[in-house]
Amino acid sequence: MAKLRPEQLEAKLKQSLAPVYLVFGDEALLAQEACDSIRNAARQQGYSERELYHTDASFDWGELHVAANSLSLFAERKILELRITNGKPGKDGSKALLEYLKNPPEDTLLLIVTPKLDGNTQKTKWFKAIDAAGVLVQIWPINAQQLPRWIGQRLTEAGITADSQAIDVLASRVEGNLLAAAQEIEKLKLLLDGNSVDAEKMASVVANSARYDVFGLVDKTLLGDANAAIKTLHGLRSEGTDATVVLWALAREIRGLAAIAEAVEQGQNFGWAAKQNGVWEKRQPLAKAAIDRLKPAQFQMLLRKANGIDKAIKGMRRANAWDELMDLVLNLSGTFSLSPLVQKLALS
Repeated sequence: MAKLRPEQLEAKLKQSLAPVYLVFGDEALLAQEACDSIRNAARQQGYSERELYHTDASFDWGELHVAANSLSLFAERKILELRITNGKPGKDGSKALLEYLKNPPEDTLLLIVTPKLDGNTQKTKWFKAIDAAGVLVQIWPINAQQLPRWIGQRLTEAGITADSQAIDVLASRVEGNLLAAAQEIEKLKLLLDGNSVDAEKMASVVANSARYDVFGLVDKTLLGDANAAIKTLHGLRSEGTDATVVLWALAREIRGLAAIAEAVEQGQNFGWAAKQNGVWEKRQPLAKAAIDRLKPAQFQMLLRKANGIDKAIKGMRRANAWDELMDLVLNLSGTFSLSPLVQKLALS
């Protein structure tokens, strides 16, 4: 079977589901979105349970056989997801995959995720077996020439009309980072009055010329500089920044950190986990500082707090959103100022 590009995957999924999918490549955003598409299509077909395995050096490949043949009390169909950190399952992994692919269980969908695979790896028996039994999704990087077209498509999908000059402004701003481009488009959806944007408006949004900017707040918070972060938060409030935008930036960061922290706790390499969750190399020291400071359970608590703040902004809770944003910033910076009782009230 020919390798599919991410943009070809949706049409293929609508035709039928394969028993096994291999998503491989180093563009984290596109890989994640391809995996999301596969999972969503599977859930629509009744695959309501998901088991995730990280195949590090200590992984017992016998778990694949056990998982494939075990019955679930809660679901008739399930997704088995294997994340092969280095793209090389080794002798035991290759044997286990070949054995599995001889007769894939009808009630199980196997999703394998790896980084870019070189030519020699693509000649191995296990790779060829996946090619014969399932679907290969190869993630190619988006180069500088392709980026404007990619951004234009994403803007259209977001319901935003942009001229070529506006697209060029965003392309130059993100410097090839697809996750950054996607984040800027999400920000545009929040900040635009209408659904169209020209170069001037694009520049004013993505350049963020305000004295205090939301992304600066996030960076200071991740570094653990609580004083500077709170000063920036006060500046954003005084300049009339919408609390929704501040919460969006913080919650997005916390979700990514929670996923990375959980992966690291399970023994996954930090760099790989960060890359898989869309944290590019220049920002990894910031993420590492936060993960070294907080535990996975604390990130989950912060996500619950963010959900509570969202309800306060929408008028579904009687609380001051800006006061709770300050508490969220302090917590993410490593300062837990409230007593356990008050923390519990804030999460309610």
